[in-house]
Amino acid sequence: MIKRNLLVMGLAMLLGACGFQLRGTGTNELALKELNVTARDAYGPTVTQLRKQIKAAGVKVYDGAPYKLALSREQEDQRSASYTSGTRSAEYELTTTLSYDIIGHNNLNLISDKIVVDKTYTQDGNNLAGSDQVAQQTREEIRRELVQRLMLRLEQIKPEQLAKLQADADAKAKALEEQEAEAQRIRDATPQQSPIQIPSK
Repeated sequence: MIKRNLLVMGLAMLLGACGFQLRGTGTNELALKELNVTARDAYGPTVTQLRKQIKAAGVKVYDGAPYKLALSREQEDQRSASYTSGTRSAEYELTTTLSYDIIGHNNLNLISDKIVVDKTYTQDGNNLAGSDQVAQQTREEIRRELVQRLMLRLEQIKPEQLAKLQADADAKAKALEEQEAEAQRIRDATPQQSPIQIPSK
């Protein structure tokens, strides 16, 4: 018995040393330590859950942080997935798409992406109240998964990656600014033609 316990402990230590973690036991360690988190619905359930998760990962969330995570759009779609013999919908598929941007210095967009989560729930025509409750629970499950997936993506972002994206965005913005300045210089240097005067009879 003791040998088996030692074997299990040794195996667990070995897996831990390799970086293995059981699903749901990770610490969601983020390389970014400061972040501004915004959304169109500033107090909506998705952004509220996300802020809590990010703060729990040791990140300082505040306005004016070097980088901003903006939830630009959260869209839900619903469709009938299957039907009963009476052609009444028996199952519905809920799909939620969460679009987000990571914005850096000078309000330049560094990353734009989206996460899509879909789940199916059963609609009981004889118990509409219960079906509504199931639908709400499904939406909450989708929201939790959206937040979890976004946290996993944030874990993969490193400061050096954002620094390179920021440098590329700065260079692009500077090139566009120079092009606009040159176009304006050409417009200023081009004589403006006077309107043609049509002699009166």
